[in-house]
Amino acid sequence: MAAKKAPEPKPAVCSVCKGTGEVSRTVQVGRKRRTVGKQTGFCLNCLGSGEAPN
Repeated sequence: MAAKKAPEPKPAVCSVCKGTGEVSRTVQVGRKRRTVGKQTGFCLNCLGSGEAPN
């Protein structure tokens, strides 16, 4: 009988986006750089995968 394989460990979670793959950035407009809100985009640390890079 074949031996059972150990399950593969789960990949580590990205510390920047907390595993979601998205981060929020503040949006500023005008010459005085007035803050108007937030905008989400993909995480540049893990490139949107949510897994910590090696």
